[in-house]
Amino acid sequence: MHVSILGPIQLRRDGVLVPLGPQLTTLLAILLLELGKPVPSRRLATLLTGDDVSDAARATLRSHVAHLRRALEPGERGRRDKGLIATVGRGTAAGYRLDLDPACIDAVQFEESLREGRRLLTFGDAEQADRAAAILRTALDHWHGEPYGDLADKPFALAEIARLRAVHRAALLTYAEAINGLGRHAEAMGDLTGAVAADPYDEGLRCMLALTLYRDGRIDEAAEVCRQGLALLGRRGIDASELHALQRDILRREVRQPVGGSAGRPSVPRMLPPDVPCFVGRAQELSRAEARLTDRDEQRSAILLVLGPAGVGKTSSSLRLAHRLAPRFSDGQLYANLRGFDATAAALAPTEVLRVFLEALGVAPEQIPTNLNGQIARYQAQLRDRRILIMLDNAHSADQVRPLLPCSTTCVTVVTSRNRMSSLIAVDGAHPLTLGLLDEGEAGQLVRDRIGTDRAGKEPEAVSEIARLCAGLPLALSIAAARAAANPQFTLRSLAGDLAGAGVLDRLTDSDSSVDVRAVFSWSYQALTPAAGRLFRLLGLHPGPDFTAASAASLAGLSRRTANAMLAELTGAHLTQERVPGRYVLHDLLRAYAGELSEAEPERQAARRRLLDHYLHSAVAADRVLMPYRPPVAVVAPEEGVTPEDIAEVDPLAWFTVEHQTLIAMVDCAAQAGLDRHAWQLAWATATYLGRGSYWHDVLTTQSLALSAASRLDDRSAQAQCRRELSHALAGLGRPEQARDQLHRALADLADVADPIGQAYNHLSLGWLYELQGDRRAAIHHDRVALDLFRRGGDRSGQARALNAVGWDYAQVGNYRQAIGYCRQALSLHAELSDDAGAVNTWDTLGYAYHHLGEYGIAVECYEQALCLNVGHRFKEAEALAHLGDCHHALGDMAAAANSWGRAYAIMTELRIGGAEAVRAKLELTRTSLPAVGHAEGERRALRTAPSIRSPAK
Repeated sequence: MHVSILGPIQLRRDGVLVPLGPQLTTLLAILLLELGKPVPSRRLATLLTGDDVSDAARATLRSHVAHLRRALEPGERGRRDKGLIATVGRGTAAGYRLDLDPACIDAVQFEESLREGRRLLTFGDAEQADRAAAILRTALDHWHGEPYGDLADKPFALAEIARLRAVHRAALLTYAEAINGLGRHAEAMGDLTGAVAADPYDEGLRCMLALTLYRDGRIDEAAEVCRQGLALLGRRGIDASELHALQRDILRREVRQPVGGSAGRPSVPRMLPPDVPCFVGRAQELSRAEARLTDRDEQRSAILLVLGPAGVGKTSSSLRLAHRLAPRFSDGQLYANLRGFDATAAALAPTEVLRVFLEALGVAPEQIPTNLNGQIARYQAQLRDRRILIMLDNAHSADQVRPLLPCSTTCVTVVTSRNRMSSLIAVDGAHPLTLGLLDEGEAGQLVRDRIGTDRAGKEPEAVSEIARLCAGLPLALSIAAARAAANPQFTLRSLAGDLAGAGVLDRLTDSDSSVDVRAVFSWSYQALTPAAGRLFRLLGLHPGPDFTAASAASLAGLSRRTANAMLAELTGAHLTQERVPGRYVLHDLLRAYAGELSEAEPERQAARRRLLDHYLHSAVAADRVLMPYRPPVAVVAPEEGVTPEDIAEVDPLAWFTVEHQTLIAMVDCAAQAGLDRHAWQLAWATATYLGRGSYWHDVLTTQSLALSAASRLDDRSAQAQCRRELSHALAGLGRPEQARDQLHRALADLADVADPIGQAYNHLSLGWLYELQGDRRAAIHHDRVALDLFRRGGDRSGQARALNAVGWDYAQVGNYRQAIGYCRQALSLHAELSDDAGAVNTWDTLGYAYHHLGEYGIAVECYEQALCLNVGHRFKEAEALAHLGDCHHALGDMAAAANSWGRAYAIMTELRIGGAEAVRAKLELTRTSLPAVGHAEGERRALRTAPSIRSPAK
């Protein structure tokens, strides 16, 4: 994908222009101006329609956003909070955010070319100047007119357009400088002449044009350019001193020629350690940092604060950046390891560092003041008006760094630390750059670079496994790769197996503590307060991929406020990471380290019990919102200190989605810990969500663990619950015989238990399963038994579901009016109970009955009602869409039919639901035979070839 804004706004995919139209172009422009940031819906609506409050304006905005999403990502149907245009916030804070890769935008590429061109010119030699000129020429050729095209007069774009004009001007001047230095003056003449004609009052451009003409031997023309400019600027009262001086030098033939290179100065410190060999990754981070430090107005000294956890490569990345920047700092580079996290030596005091720096800057030892204030004054005097790069490595605190910061605006400082040092950002204006773990590709590349591509190429799977086991931590990857390089007789597979075994940190040790993963972690851990240290140790028990402050509070038995404070300390020390607001992670090696430090077994057991209580009670509360009339279970009471999530404050479906993997891990955790009641009840609480998403493998995993746990408890009702959920998973995975066996065994479990409601639900599931296999007589028998049991047990929600099931059975044998009667009874109960989830199925059954009676209009209304009430149940959505397509087809609306069938087929294919091919066949019919045979005959033919679909909840 490529987006052009240096001229008319254009979107191209695979080189093909995507037509947008005026409104979508405006919407894209606004989102591009705030790339990566949320733009409030009200602002967007105002800019697009002039109205930010009416329903029509909001609907228009939603429509435009939907069309732009399709233009950017054709064929993608992802969630609204995913994709290139994400929906963010709620209510008055709602808006949209464009998450496009900046590298796709021509303006970003243009600015990168300018930075590279400037960098190359700092080397002062002809070869690099030639490269700079070529890069800048290519960039300038991609400028196709006024930025943002027809939107150039829009107020919202004026500031950015002015900035881009300035960038273009800078690129043109830099290009002309490079060309003049190479003696190819004529090549820049056309651009400069056009630029001066466009802006005749720009003194800088006019000077460059005159200088280029002069160096090309066209002295009279150069003098005329100066004269015209002075006349124009004089009429505006502008004292053009630079142009005056150039005109004088031209007339005297005294214009100085450019000097190639610069003479060295005495006492220029070169203290940077050597650049790191085999450096991998960080390209985007270093480019952003370089731009931040070089493209500035020099009103104050620039400070880059490189942050990240132990072993993530802060020093190596900063050294790579420092060596890239070094040519621009001709007066030298200072470096000090402040030893802020060195367990073997005390942190360096500012006075120690200042003495070393002053000597490096040429100050005689006897002239260095003995007190801190005197040293600072002398240091600042030495740095004044000098271009010096300062790198302060492994800083512990802002107080350690602050005396070493230059006042000179010509200097740049790079600081690395494991601590956040927020005051350095807030008070001193430091720019933070936080480094994370390497991704899978970068981690594998680091290993390949260290051990050699030939050896790595023979065992690519082992390389990937080593990268995974090292959690993307550069230090761990380097140690593992060094071990492999030192032992060429070992296969990489065997080395990966060693890492995969118990005690992964034992395999990442070294006699040098600075490159020993466990030792490096310990330096950060030992700096924690006792309370934060305890929370860190307990977090090693959490089995999920991430966690919230509430779950951490429950784990440690703390108040949420205290837990937030402890997590802030851990995050500040980079022992945890807040990847998204409110959600924290420990990478695998830190989790292993925390596990090694963990508490005595009684404390571990108590913490694990609190954590399981937290997720159990949170999941039960969320499930109750999703399925309010599901028969409850007697949940174990939570331990003291447990603070479940406040489900009233979140969308329960969204909560389950985020916690999906954690909840599955929790079921296994409970089973492993022998907390069997927690195990089966956690599995029970997740079953609704997992079933709605057709996550049948996850249901199979969790319910198998749950069944074993319930069996150990000898809880027959619980065993029956587990078997019923297992049967749904087995059926969903295409194993109906095993599913039916589980249901019959569930009925046997309930034979001696006074649980008519449990028995009813088992019969209802058996009815669904027999109907799925085509045994409609058995299906209606079990559904009627279920209805009778629900009535005897007084379960009105169950009655509604059983009435719908019986109605569906009658519809399958052609008794459509009788089916409608049962469904109307079911709808009355659903309405009485406000049970929208149950009503979805019933509306679907009604639609099916009316459809087969030929009352297609009523059927369409029924299916649309089912879709409207459906929340997160993909199977039901596919079912309703498939039937809705049948109705539209019968009404002759081929476009609507194809749309509904297409959406249904996409979901069925994704979830691997049976019947997908039949729906695809209907889609094909809309394009081939149906127009020839007529709608009614085509409808009958399609219905004969397509099996009816029935979800487990029916």
